[in-house]
Amino acid sequence: MNIRLEAEPRSDFGKGAARKLRRSGRIPVVVYGSGTELVHLSLPGHELEQALRKPKVTLEIVQGSATTLTKPRDVQRDPVRRTIEHVDLIIVSASEARERAAEAEVLVAEAAAAAEAAATAAAPKGPADEPASAESGDSAESAGDES
Repeated sequence: MNIRLEAEPRSDFGKGAARKLRRSGRIPVVVYGSGTELVHLSLPGHELEQALRKPKVTLEIVQGSATTLTKPRDVQRDPVRRTIEHVDLIIVSASEARERAAEAEVLVAEAAAAAEAAATAAAPKGPADEPASAESGDSAESAGDES
């Protein structure tokens, strides 16, 4: 599953610059891998948060006219608020992106099947399937009230 995100280059580094980015709704990221130089970017925070919830996600990072296929390597979160503070992305090939998309489809199908099985197992039963102990418990209470 490929998700397209628009990236902006960043030239300011350090804690203060990262906090300023996060206040503006963007997340600092680093892209590396396959013999390329380290690239510092920022991505839209909400879209990145939604994308990282999907299993085996592949991100299409668009910077100007260039598109790079990446996968998340490390996601750093705030320990209390659980918001994303920083993400490391590693470059992947188009064939690896297709493999990840196929794996994601399998995982989603398995999760859907498990959820359906759990829903049918927890479905309420008809009145004929209810245990008779509830009725006998009421009569025992009323017998105790008579004394």
